[in-house]
Amino acid sequence: MSRTASPTAQDFVPFATAALDFHRALNVPGGPLVTTRPELDALHAHLVSLHGLLDAHAVRTGRLVPIEGDQLSAARIRIWQAADHVHAAYHAAPHPGSGEVPDRDACQVGLPEGAPELTICQRHQRTAHLVRRRTTPADLHAPFTGLVRH
Repeated sequence: MSRTASPTAQDFVPFATAALDFHRALNVPGGPLVTTRPELDALHAHLVSLHGLLDAHAVRTGRLVPIEGDQLSAARIRIWQAADHVHAAYHAAPHPGSGEVPDRDACQVGLPEGAPELTICQRHQRTAHLVRRRTTPADLHAPFTGLVRH
């Protein structure tokens, strides 16, 4: 079994990084003073996608190089924590039209705000299910998530 990716495999991660840098440079300086709900939704989607990528790497790498896998698992936990905070920020952001701020617990009931706003909650709950299978509550709340092996 090869421990490295195929040399012909295209690495799209640098393109995603460049796109984020480009977006920040163009939109944040001249944009609104507060982050909009669509922006938070897009950031959440990005973090959830990154969580999935790190999860795949942690699982595969952990079988071959446990120390590296532990570090990737720690990174995966931190990315989930970031996604959870962005999800909370989304629910703390006022609605564009009314300025109303919904209750964060509303997403637990299924259809908190109606389409398309509920997609962030659905995405968050799908990922939370995976997080619950791969981590313990202690892992999620520990000040240090990296297991050190010698």
